[in-house]
Amino acid sequence: MTTSAGTDAKVEDIALEVFIQTLRLRYGYDFSGYARASLKRRVIELAHALALPNIGALLPRLLYDPDILDKVVTHLSVPVSELFRDPEVFARLREQVLPVLASWPRVNIWQAGCACGEEVYSLAIMLAEVGLNPRAQIYATDFNDHALERAAEGIFDARHLAAYDDNYRRAGGSAKLADYYHARYELVRMRRELLERVVFAHHNLVTDGVFAEAHLIMCRNVLIYFSQPLKDRVLQLFADSLVRGGFLVLGSKETLRFSALADRFEIVSERERIYRLKPEAA
Repeated sequence: MTTSAGTDAKVEDIALEVFIQTLRLRYGYDFSGYARASLKRRVIELAHALALPNIGALLPRLLYDPDILDKVVTHLSVPVSELFRDPEVFARLREQVLPVLASWPRVNIWQAGCACGEEVYSLAIMLAEVGLNPRAQIYATDFNDHALERAAEGIFDARHLAAYDDNYRRAGGSAKLADYYHARYELVRMRRELLERVVFAHHNLVTDGVFAEAHLIMCRNVLIYFSQPLKDRVLQLFADSLVRGGFLVLGSKETLRFSALADRFEIVSERERIYRLKPEAA
């Protein structure tokens, strides 16, 4: 005998699949490859945020209210980061990756899923400190336009400065983090000169193709929301985007170990999730 709670859960699962297809057909955003448990949780949270009782009640809004799209995209993406997050990763980049990048006459870095820009500014600071800024171009992309706008503004909460400063020192920073921002009231604004070699652009890893030929791709804590087939599809996109011997950096809970693309990369640091495309695999 099926309980009422079991029936409700099954109906919500069906409504979620209809929601996914409606979003794809109506607006071109494809979340079909996302892990269902986390996606369902966020869609239910979205419904409640809009004062709707369930996922099914979202469907008419999704079909007939064009203003709903921004709310949906903003809620389903997770633009959370911090300056020099996981500082050991940036320390390893400084020690092992940047010296290799310095051997190329020009360096393209693709920060995929840049969220609100904390890692973009972290990269820009690090490149400036090793003298690579004049030869480097950072392409910072996300499918969340609101996050991109915030990233371009470069304004962050000053309450996190102590943690950011600690991250910066542990990442091997050679100056003072305060040299790279202006503080006012409870906010800090990153110095505009850090953006001289940065381009922000809309790009959807799920539906869009190669964005740029890259020597380094940073995509951290994005793939954890994808199913394995979608992870492999995005990793294929990264492999197609990297130059021979280019580097890929994933998030702390992501790995190439179980991917169909694993044999195309060599491990630089499994602990820091840094990989290098094999020359023959380019």
